[in-house]
Amino acid sequence: MKLTVVNFDNKEVGTIDVADAVFGAPQRKDILARVVHWQLAKRRAGTHKTKGISDIQGTTKKPFPQKGGGRARQGSLRSPQFRGGAVIFGPVVRDHGYALPKKVRRLAMRTALSAKQAEGKLVIVDDAKSASTKTAALAKSLRANGWSSVLIVDGTEPNNDLIRAAANIPHVDVLPSQGANVYDILRRDVLVLTKSAVEQLEARLK
Repeated sequence: MKLTVVNFDNKEVGTIDVADAVFGAPQRKDILARVVHWQLAKRRAGTHKTKGISDIQGTTKKPFPQKGGGRARQGSLRSPQFRGGAVIFGPVVRDHGYALPKKVRRLAMRTALSAKQAEGKLVIVDDAKSASTKTAALAKSLRANGWSSVLIVDGTEPNNDLIRAAANIPHVDVLPSQGANVYDILRRDVLVLTKSAVEQLEARLK
């Protein structure tokens, strides 16, 4: 598959051959949903906690005699039916992450890249060097290209000037190729890849 290569001024500077297996894969929304859920589950802090009966401070004395009062039997004032009592089967501190096969994660990356290509929202640039470290200059260039929500993926080490210029622009992210992931690709409208990023993603996903 041949794709057009442009520069940051959106002017055509050449073409590039990309692998159909990476950028022309069939759409699998089920796979994308699985991987996004897996990514977000790993990000959860898991610090939620409620008090069980052993965590409640209070007397261990039986509230009132078992028989003779005409009331339901009670064994502890720390039980959940009393105010200030325990929570039964409440959340505890835990890790929400779980394992997902590598082949599923690779398939999801290929699907996400192919989806952007099919929608016409994949842009390949010759390089991601910023002419200026000023945020205003980069914002003006992005507006001129119509990129209001964009993920820019560079090679192994993205340009530091570009990272600094994009840091304060909302809905603009810059990642190295090894940091490219399904969730960040899908949450931005336009995906911008450098030629080096394309080569490294193809090597990673073929």
